[in-house]
Amino acid sequence: QVQLVESGGGLVQAGGSLRLSCAVSGRTFRTYDMGWFRRAPGKEREFVAWSSWNGGSTRYADSVKGRFTISRDNAKNTVYLQMNSLKPEDTAVYYCAANQALGVPTGREELYDYWGQGTQVTVSS
Repeated sequence: QVQLVESGGGLVQAGGSLRLSCAVSGRTFRTYDMGWFRRAPGKEREFVAWSSWNGGSTRYADSVKGRFTISRDNAKNTVYLQMNSLKPEDTAVYYCAANQALGVPTGREELYDYWGQGTQVTVSS
C-alpha cells in the first residue's frame, strides 16, 4: 500500500514563499511520476505541477509557471513544491498524487493512483 503525506502548508503574506513536502511510503517511489494539485474554496481541484519519475522532466500550470518549482529526492521518497511570489489566489488545499510512470506529463486526475490528504496554504493580501 502506498501512502502520501503532505506537510509544509501554512499562512503566508502575499509575495512570500513556502515549500511543501510530500513523503511517500513504499519502496517503489522511483517508479512513480508525481503531481501536485490544489483546490481553492468553492472551486474544483486543478493541476499545479508534474514531475517525471526521475525529476528529469517537469510541467506546470500556466498560473504558477515561473513561481513554483517541483522537485523530488528519490533517496528520501519525497517530492517537493517550492512556491515563491505567492498570491492570494494561490490559497487552496494542496494535494500530492502519484501514478505509475507513464512518461507523459498529465494533469488528469483519473490517471493518478494515490493521493495525499492535503495541506492548507493560505496567502493573505
